[in-house]
Amino acid sequence: QDERERLVRLLARGRSVRLTGPAGSGRTSLLDLVAEDCSDLAPDGVIRLTGWNRTAGELLYDLFYAVFDAPLHRPDRDELLSCVRDIGAVVVLDDIEFGGAALDELLDATPECAFVIGATPDVPAPSADSAVEEVFLSGLERADGVELLERCVGRVLTEEESNWAGDLWFESEGLPLRFVQAGALLRQRDRLRAGANAVDEFGVFADAAPTDTPLAPEEGEE
Repeated sequence: QDERERLVRLLARGRSVRLTGPAGSGRTSLLDLVAEDCSDLAPDGVIRLTGWNRTAGELLYDLFYAVFDAPLHRPDRDELLSCVRDIGAVVVLDDIEFGGAALDELLDATPECAFVIGATPDVPAPSADSAVEEVFLSGLERADGVELLERCVGRVLTEEESNWAGDLWFESEGLPLRFVQAGALLRQRDRLRAGANAVDEFGVFADAAPTDTPLAPEEGEE
């Protein structure tokens, strides 16, 4: 929640932000929430782009086509820069694969946009003189991990499960995705146990009532 509010405040001031976190840290989910919060901040609204396998130049074209209804027109470089310069939007750009000078090129070409950029720690950082704010997602605290696991399962953990959750927290460095996956495993185990208990109590063929009465002969038979 703190990171969410901080990101929205920075974007509301027209600042661009890079949100850095490893896979499974909840980075994309947080970007989704921030996009909802920023829906009315800019005249061109919120624009969602993916940085996966995209260069700065390709992203400028993606931004152009997201705003302008011109599917059959591909502007040259000068026209492209002229058009994107006037776009005023909050741009949610996840899975970016570049930083440094290439990121400067993207931001310099879009002065009226505020970017919130999702990246993994291995992606090159913004250049030293960049105005991009950096926010780093850390893992959950141990108690928060246990609470998330209990919400996923829908019950309080046993002592054995709590100890297991502590080991999971240590090994995963608190990544939320690992606790969500663990919760799914516990729910599946609970369902299997409930099914086994039902079979033990009622038997596999409990619904089939036994009968010793012979079948009545059909009409015309003796």
